[in-house]
Amino acid sequence: MHSFTEENYLKAIYKLEEQTGDNVINSDLAKALSIHSATVTDMLKKMSQKKLIIYEKSKGFKLTGKGKKIAVSIIRKHRLWEVFLVNNLGFGWDEVHDMAEQLEHIQSEDLINRLDTYLGFPKADPHGDPIPNINGEFEKSKAVPLSTLFAGKQGKVSAVTDHSTAFLSYLTKIGIALGDRVKVKSIEEYDNSYTLLLKNKKEIAVSSKFVDSILVIVI
Repeated sequence: MHSFTEENYLKAIYKLEEQTGDNVINSDLAKALSIHSATVTDMLKKMSQKKLIIYEKSKGFKLTGKGKKIAVSIIRKHRLWEVFLVNNLGFGWDEVHDMAEQLEHIQSEDLINRLDTYLGFPKADPHGDPIPNINGEFEKSKAVPLSTLFAGKQGKVSAVTDHSTAFLSYLTKIGIALGDRVKVKSIEEYDNSYTLLLKNKKEIAVSSKFVDSILVIVI
């Protein structure tokens, strides 16, 4: 059994490895966890001794096979609990992240497998993130950031990468949900802001940060 802190580290490292495709450095992990670099270094040494990571001070670190397996298990639990909280308990997609952060540390694999079965083996969580199956395998997605679309192109919203309450609440307020079609009407050269055309023919002006945080399937 691993501590909550170790599990949080493993999950954060896994996500950073996904983003960079390379070794993770201390400062990036410290930023992701909102803690001091010195604290990160101490924990990484302990995790290296447990063979959860491969750590080299000059090159950074990466998960071992053992560490990756644990990280994927935590992600699986987190995303399944989010589905349950939204679909079965009526919470909004902007309310469930923090609750799932607590529930993801439940150790019973039997409980999680039964939860998966009860939910009908969902492929994605309420934010569109893929849920690994019982074997730790993710379904591949063809989604791309909305920011990669040129003016005149459109896509179907498949996921969001910003899970903050502020961002999700804003999406709900302006009427964007998973499955909606969004068209890039124009891109402002001066500040790279976007004008989007939504499903109800409503136009909205948004920042480049906004379109970076939305993943779409190009249609």
